[in-house]
Amino acid sequence: MRAGKLRLYLIALLLIALGVGLTLYKHFALDFPLLPGERQQLWTIEAQVSFEAQGEPVTVSLARPSGGNGYKALEEDYASSGYGFTLQDSQGRQRAEWTTRQAEGRQVIYYRLQASRLDHQPPLTSGVQPPELQPVDLDEPTLTAARAVVDEARRHSADARSLTVQLLQLLNNPSPSQDVRVLLNQSSKPGPDASLIVQLLSLAEIPARVIKGLELEDRRRNQILVDRIEVFADDQRFFFDPSHSVEGLSDNFLIWKSGGVSLLDVTGGRDSQVRFSTLVSDTSARGLAVKSAKAEQIALIDFSIYSLPVADQNAFKTILLVPIGTLIVVFLRVIVGIRTSGTFMPILMALAFIQTTLLTGLAIFIIVVSIGLWIRSALSNLNLLLVARISSVVIVVIGIMAGLSIISFKLGLEQVLTITFFPMIILSWTIERMSILWEEEGAREVLVQGSGSLVVASFAYLVMTNSLIEHLTFNFPELLLVMLAINILLGQYTGYRLSELIRFEPLVRRRRQSHD
Repeated sequence: MRAGKLRLYLIALLLIALGVGLTLYKHFALDFPLLPGERQQLWTIEAQVSFEAQGEPVTVSLARPSGGNGYKALEEDYASSGYGFTLQDSQGRQRAEWTTRQAEGRQVIYYRLQASRLDHQPPLTSGVQPPELQPVDLDEPTLTAARAVVDEARRHSADARSLTVQLLQLLNNPSPSQDVRVLLNQSSKPGPDASLIVQLLSLAEIPARVIKGLELEDRRRNQILVDRIEVFADDQRFFFDPSHSVEGLSDNFLIWKSGGVSLLDVTGGRDSQVRFSTLVSDTSARGLAVKSAKAEQIALIDFSIYSLPVADQNAFKTILLVPIGTLIVVFLRVIVGIRTSGTFMPILMALAFIQTTLLTGLAIFIIVVSIGLWIRSALSNLNLLLVARISSVVIVVIGIMAGLSIISFKLGLEQVLTITFFPMIILSWTIERMSILWEEEGAREVLVQGSGSLVVASFAYLVMTNSLIEHLTFNFPELLLVMLAINILLGQYTGYRLSELIRFEPLVRRRRQSHD
């Protein structure tokens, strides 16, 4: 016996662990929200590529973002009349490519990306291999100045990170030294060039590279990629703005490309350029999570309810509430001790209440059952066989429900028109059982079981219509395993019920009085 109970407890524990584990995996790994109504920003980034075609075959190659700083690509699209389009991923380098046999004149093609920010940001550790030290391509006078600037930054620093900060402060000083002025003269634009900073860090034997990205802003047009410096040190990555000594990336910074990979390559055209536009929209966090999981072909999502047609998904929203109802019925019958008419009749009643609302459903149930009991008592005088008697009750119940629907329509009571959702056969069988119970046990027992059924059904309705419960049961069906485990454990309970405290309270009082 003990071995059997131990096995049962182990099975229940395994089911709970599996159900909770899968739920947490979907939440933390796939970003499924645990609360209903959560919203998330969806960014739409459009790259506009323009160039002058020269009447020959054209190949356009544009770098695509690979993520890495908290953003996940969801959908990619393009617009280019007369061009073939492919997405390439070679050696970790992701690009979009357009090709055509011949083109002439001004050409404009579009690449569109939808991305969302991850709720759980990955740590900025070096999951990426540090690049090799960049060769220093400077003439002798400039190289001498570079070494002097690096030596000065090293004297005022303690490690690679602080050296980078000191170096940026020297290069962005409003009153630069002579050596810094020599270096800045090498730049074709105001301020320190990002590639120059990478070379200076190479002199200090610090791996670094230039990354380009977008500062995402709503309704921005004609943006260009901006430079950032990615520094590798102590198994970590550090990001710096070359025009400031401020460390880190803003929350809205999307890394588009890194390293020496070109942003845009155009063969068969000239005067090429790329401009970016960004737009943000507010959308459902659950919808984004489903879209993202489908894009990544996650097996847990591909073989889930989300793979069904929308009509079937809507049906399962209600079906998946039934286990919650069964759990409530088991708890209220086994632990509390509420007696009901039938084992799972309250669940069917609760499902009907979801369609009719609680008060309307209670009124319909009481009216139909009351009239049905009166009709059933009249049929009992005819001495009909059981099957014929129940069939007659079914016909009567349908007639009553049709009559109530017609009357409610004439009175303008639209909620009563949903009466057809009531389980007619179960209602008929309930009337038959209550009638027999009346004859055997009396009206009091009928009232007890009938009111118990209404109480349990009402409680189940309140729980099943809770927005959090609806959200969890549909989006995390893995919790069915947890409910199964709880049902198994409740099935082992053989102790006192809560209702028995009231039942045996007079005996306890008498015993106390006798002891006194």
